Amino acid sequence: MAVLGIVAEYNPFHNGHLHLIKEAKQIDSFNAVLCVMSGNFLQRGEPAICNKWARAEMALKSGADLVIELPFCFSVRSAYYFAQGALKLLQQTAVVTHLAFGAEYSNMQVLSSIADLLANEPIAYSRLVKENLATGKSFPLARSLALQQYMGKRSAELQKILPGSNNILAIEYLRVIKEEGLPFTPVLIQRKGSSYHDTELSPYASATAIRQSLLASHGLNELSESLPQDSLSILQREISAGRCPVSLGTLERTVLFKLRTMSLQDLSDIYEISEGLESRFKEAANYSGTIEQLLKTVKSKRYSFTRIKRTLMYILFALTNQQVKRFDQHGPLYLHILGFSSKGRKILQEMKINSQIPILSRGKDMKKARDDHPGTVLEKMIDLDVLATDIYTLLYPNPLERQAGKDFTTSPLRV
Repeated sequence: MAVLGIVAEYNPFHNGHLHLIKEAKQIDSFNAVLCVMSGNFLQRGEPAICNKWARAEMALKSGADLVIELPFCFSVRSAYYFAQGALKLLQQTAVVTHLAFGAEYSNMQVLSSIADLLANEPIAYSRLVKENLATGKSFPLARSLALQQYMGKRSAELQKILPGSNNILAIEYLRVIKEEGLPFTPVLIQRKGSSYHDTELSPYASATAIRQSLLASHGLNELSESLPQDSLSILQREISAGRCPVSLGTLERTVLFKLRTMSLQDLSDIYEISEGLESRFKEAANYSGTIEQLLKTVKSKRYSFTRIKRTLMYILFALTNQQVKRFDQHGPLYLHILGFSSKGRKILQEMKINSQIPILSRGKDMKKARDDHPGTVLEKMIDLDVLATDIYTLLYPNPLERQAGKDFTTSPLRV
């Protein structure tokens, strides 16, 4: 049996995502397509434009057969830990044989050679990273420069590869496969259309451009060429119900409240806060009236906007260094099913036979798993997912939709 695995955020599901699924399906006669998808908060430190069940439905109506949620404690992390959590979750399904991912650069051999270097970390390369960090550069930039310096003749090629957000994730997927010895055959699909940061709408517009249009209330007509019809219909339903769009700006007062009421000691315990960053956040929160102002005040050469936004999520959810250490030691501890097709149902049966971790198909399964494991890492992992949904629903435009506990009452979608 061959099952294709995909890691995604689908924020929202657009034509580029559809292209990847269609192209990957040409590689082999796969029995099913299984997606691991971020929940309501994402890898760049932002809430999703619409909730996880709506985005799972978009994927299921466009070629996916089974959608599983990536726990919050991995979905809001930097590229390496995001990739590590997602691929370990795919491994725990015990059915996935191939991993498909997109990249701006189409040479698998070159991407794999970079992944090899990162997985093995030669002493000379590690020294170059430290030297670049010592000059005040951010870690991504320090690593990028170190790779160029270490790989020498390929430095010009690397300058084109490393800025690509999909290239970065592709390299991390390959790195994790090597480090963990995962039994996945990688399938590289070249990205089609706009880059992640492009803001122009087109048939293959970036998710960034699509979200900007939605948040500017330009209407869905403007997006008719950029999204599959099913995605458009689902977005229209969610907008009409007042559950969409959601943005980082809707968290503005909550984040400022949290920062102003936390002590410096509590802030210093938060994941990825070090080197006096807690004082920088505290001071910025006291003088900022908007989240945009806060981000600009905290940003520096060492701390990028994306890094700061992720850290805001860690602060909001009180995610500590100690908690993250335990999560990483254990890896994903359950498979939370968001939806499936008829093919997906058959794969789900195989998973129930072969998987070594619990499969949480219904809301009551999630509640029981949490209640049956008090004081454990599994309980805390589920608690964070539930809290993420409970906070996310508070961001809905329609106050009548803001009830808590939806993870305990929502059943998987059947498409």
